[in-house]
Amino acid sequence: MVGCGGLTEIVDIMKRTGAEDLGDFYPIRPDCQADTPKPRFKPRAGKTLSERRWNAAFSEDGHLDIEKVLRRIQRGGVHPAIKGSVWEFVLGCFDPNSTYEERNQLRQSRREQYIRWKAECQHMVPVIGSGKLITTPIITDVGQPVIDSVINSSFSDKRSIQWMLALHQIGLDVVRTDRALAFYESEKNLAKLWDILAVYAWVDNDISYVQGMNDICSPMVILLENEADAFWCFERAMRRLRENFRCSASSMGVQTQLSTLSQVIKTVDPKLHQHLEDLDGGEYLFAFRMLMVLFRREFSFVDSLYLWELMWAMEYNPNIFSLYEKPIAESDKSAASMLNNKLLKQCGKFERNKVKTGCKDQQSALAVFLVASVLEAKNKRILKEAKGLDDVVQILSDITGNMDARKVCKEALKIHKKYLSKAKK
Repeated sequence: MVGCGGLTEIVDIMKRTGAEDLGDFYPIRPDCQADTPKPRFKPRAGKTLSERRWNAAFSEDGHLDIEKVLRRIQRGGVHPAIKGSVWEFVLGCFDPNSTYEERNQLRQSRREQYIRWKAECQHMVPVIGSGKLITTPIITDVGQPVIDSVINSSFSDKRSIQWMLALHQIGLDVVRTDRALAFYESEKNLAKLWDILAVYAWVDNDISYVQGMNDICSPMVILLENEADAFWCFERAMRRLRENFRCSASSMGVQTQLSTLSQVIKTVDPKLHQHLEDLDGGEYLFAFRMLMVLFRREFSFVDSLYLWELMWAMEYNPNIFSLYEKPIAESDKSAASMLNNKLLKQCGKFERNKVKTGCKDQQSALAVFLVASVLEAKNKRILKEAKGLDDVVQILSDITGNMDARKVCKEALKIHKKYLSKAKK
């Protein structure tokens, strides 16, 4: 069995042993192998972005030909050996037009910023950064340390109290995250995930921590060996997703996307929408989890990473880096502004269609059309077999481990085009 080190160690082992199964990049614990879906993704020569083609996409001083990279990703995904590096670009951590030196300086600056934020957290809760994590409450609702707490002093400010109240929930979620992977047999790796989520909850005080963020963050921890780099990759992913996690007393942010999904199905497949309405499923709550954690439960770990990079490549906008360098509150604005023909070529397929048609709905994310694609694939079964919402849930549960990420994305693009056409009329 491959050890629980980072991706670099796993790659080295593969090179020595000649292993060809991509699942070996993310080894499964022996006791979980029987219950874990087999990955469908396989690198395809001439289609998948390989390490050689990735390196060749950079100029001598470090400028990246992002247009060429996006085309390759959209055709066949990214080889696991370079996923972390590629994700940093498609998620907007770095500007493709920057040089090696400029990126090195930015990376160092971000690492130092992360260290400062982590030190703030560690000052309040010393277990952060210790290689361990917390799974029990450490503070009361009024800021007093609980018995046997890891903190010695009380706190009165609302921000600190709310953050500390979230820490044990983060810990409980962390120990349940991707437990089939051998990587998380190591408490050190679990603690790394917990540290990043704890620091993020402190920095993004508006959203803090919500269950599901652990599923989004976990791949970054596995793909990027440096903890600060993994944090910033997660932070960029959250720029896209954070509104899904916004909670109020009566609703959750992802419900806005569910409403969009309802409108999409009503437009492209009125018969299916009416059937779901008759089953009292017109709010599409059965799709809540798919949107919340981006199909992490419906695909194997390997295939969910493949799906994500396809999505991010298709949604890519060349303005993303400059937009994300602004404070979080300002980054909710559209990235579609000021795109000339040259920049339009650097957009992913999905984003290009949105720009060309003038669509400015920020809730019309590709994920919504991916869910629509799944529903359309199960259209006949839902219409014929679903007599209640439980039947709909059961039909959709059958897709786990049985979907092709590339095919789902391809169908989602078709539905998006059809929806824009019908909505315009």
